[in-house]
Amino acid sequence: MPLTIPLIDDRGYQDLRDEGLRRAAVHNPEWTNFSKSDPGVTLVEVFAFLTESLLYRANQIPERNRRKFLKLLGVPLRTASAARGIARLSNDRGPLETTTLNTGLELRAGELSFVIERGLDVLPVEGHIFYKREVKQPTDAVRAYYDQLYASFLKPPLPSTARLYESVALTNTDGIDLGSETVDGAIWLALVARKSDVAGLAGDALARLLDDVRDRIGAKTLTLGIVPFLTDAARQLTPGGMADPERAIQIECHIPLVPLNGELLEPAANRVPRYLPLAVVGDDVLARPGTVQVTLPPKSGLGLWTNLDPLEAGVGDFPPAIEDTNLDQRVVTWLRFSIPARAKARLLWAGINAAMVSQRARVTAERLPDGTGAPDQVVRLSQRPVLSDSVRVFVTRAESNVTEQWTAVDDIANAGAEVPVSDPRLPPGAAQAKRKESRVFMLDAEAGELKFGDGLRGARLPLGASIVADYEYSDGRAGNVNTGAIKTAPMLPPGFSVTNPVRTWGGADAETIDEGEKQIQRWLQHRDRLVSADDFVTIAWRTPGVEIGRIDVIPAASPELGVNEPGDAPGAVTLVVVPRRDPEQPDAPRPDRLFLDAICRWLEPRRLVTTEVFLRGPVYKRVWISVGIDVTTERGIAEVRQAVEHALRAALAPLPPVGTDVGADSLLPMFTRDTDARAHGWPLRKPVRAMELAAVAARVPGVTAVRELLLAGDSDNASQQSIDMRGLELPRIAGISVSVGPAVPPSDLKGIDGVGGPATTTGGFVPVPIVPKEC
Repeated sequence: MPLTIPLIDDRGYQDLRDEGLRRAAVHNPEWTNFSKSDPGVTLVEVFAFLTESLLYRANQIPERNRRKFLKLLGVPLRTASAARGIARLSNDRGPLETTTLNTGLELRAGELSFVIERGLDVLPVEGHIFYKREVKQPTDAVRAYYDQLYASFLKPPLPSTARLYESVALTNTDGIDLGSETVDGAIWLALVARKSDVAGLAGDALARLLDDVRDRIGAKTLTLGIVPFLTDAARQLTPGGMADPERAIQIECHIPLVPLNGELLEPAANRVPRYLPLAVVGDDVLARPGTVQVTLPPKSGLGLWTNLDPLEAGVGDFPPAIEDTNLDQRVVTWLRFSIPARAKARLLWAGINAAMVSQRARVTAERLPDGTGAPDQVVRLSQRPVLSDSVRVFVTRAESNVTEQWTAVDDIANAGAEVPVSDPRLPPGAAQAKRKESRVFMLDAEAGELKFGDGLRGARLPLGASIVADYEYSDGRAGNVNTGAIKTAPMLPPGFSVTNPVRTWGGADAETIDEGEKQIQRWLQHRDRLVSADDFVTIAWRTPGVEIGRIDVIPAASPELGVNEPGDAPGAVTLVVVPRRDPEQPDAPRPDRLFLDAICRWLEPRRLVTTEVFLRGPVYKRVWISVGIDVTTERGIAEVRQAVEHALRAALAPLPPVGTDVGADSLLPMFTRDTDARAHGWPLRKPVRAMELAAVAARVPGVTAVRELLLAGDSDNASQQSIDMRGLELPRIAGISVSVGPAVPPSDLKGIDGVGGPATTTGGFVPVPIVPKEC
């Protein structure tokens, strides 16, 4: 039989009114007028109304009780996560000296506070980044021009392997692929004197200023921030821990090795520059945004060649030629950052004097209520939600004035006793187990509450002890700000400026009580452990800091085994994750590395140690659709054609339609059939059939008939009845045509496929710069 929730009191307004009047007759016999006009009756009716409201509330489960049930079940609300980003600091008009900024320096984006995660040296120079972009297929006239130009300089003349290039500044609009879009697999960093320092200087005065700049930055640490493209990512959780499927690519740094007199003595046609390698320390910046630090050589190692021929500048391994002569005159030295040959790395942005920042505000030495000596004392912090890894609690005993730092634990029931307690189960003389730490507390980060022990499981707070806490809190999702939002820093010296060249990421709000209540039933099923396929779905949906649009769990499957069926790889689980939004590819969202890293960190402590988890994005397989329809005369042709195209795109979409309640708070991921495209999007491994798409088009209002529907894939231009989807493949419409009458042939629809692989490079070439034209 179904479970029914009993009512505490089922009396209504009329019942309460009648009972009140009946009692009045018993307790006050003198009251004989019970008509509606009597003031006493009016008072009884008022109290009956108020009592009915109280009983209604009593029949509900109050929020306080619901939250108490969450605590008793050990299901804390998910706390907020702090947004992260990268900030660029500049000494534009300050003193000509290197300034060291410490960790924790506060930056601000309006009312939001960001802090620097790692201190750095801010060099009093400008950083301009260039790369050598090859001029593809120069005309015969251009080639003949450069053959003649370099005929008197190179002996023999310009070889056939020479590749013409142009110096291009790196911007964050399109980025650069170091492996395929540069002639040398490198970016070149020009350290340039500031405009304000060289204004009006020339000749010897300019040379002395550049020499002074080299003296100020010599032996200092250069911090270079790099933001890579994060698409085409994959992650793997091995039985031994988190692992990347690809080996990290180490970036290398070299600086010109210039003689003390600045001159190369060899003949101009045979001179080859030499470079000194510099140690690079820092993050894996080719896999995720971060910074690397390079210690510059002393002043004597920051020179430039002084006897280069005009045609020699930029040739071969020399730094790129700069078209802007005013900028070229201010160059202090060059740094070359490169990757190994045939490696792949695509950069979105790079810049000097950069630091990783985190959106958080710090509270120092907050005084909490004194200890009462009572068991299970709970104190609350003034700011919340709290970042759990930042809380430090100091307890000062009143009788001894000794300050102790107490540590946070996940479960206070595993803490030691306040005083040494022997194990009664052991015989006399047996060695007692090592005493567990008792000066501990348990943190509820979302509520900002600290719970202490009862004496047997964790120490009690001593009577009269003073408690001080240091902690940090975050504004959650509000910390995800756009490019350029970080503009000020209260503690920066005069003349400094700050900005964020890319948007920040990773901020998420704390879980609400309603959201937490919806997880109780699921939590009782999976107990925060990844065992069944449903566990992977429901737990992964709660990953903080990301917006998940779809999760497909493929048990006993490994993408490293090729296109295999589920069940071929025992002990392995593959999660196909699709983000809710992708600004670069809205119709086919792809997870980036930061997205998958967040899910990996969330799943790692919850999976079984023997389970190997693969996180992948879908592999989109392009399809072309051409449909010919007949339209009723009551509707406009343009309107019906647009509706048919929208219906076909919605049918093949990887995500459910906008507004569909799919997520951790709905039952669709757990209890909807995999064949229901409305719930998840197009299912994995389901082929795309022309007849099925024709049925979708025929159901559009205004379509009287579907004459034909032609379907084509990447393999050829011929129409196909079905296109298979294998492994992690999902369809993506590369082209669609809806016409009244016969359908357009797929060959006409596809046209020229502009997607091609990058041109391969061969060794033995000589990069030659394009000389800018002058008018």
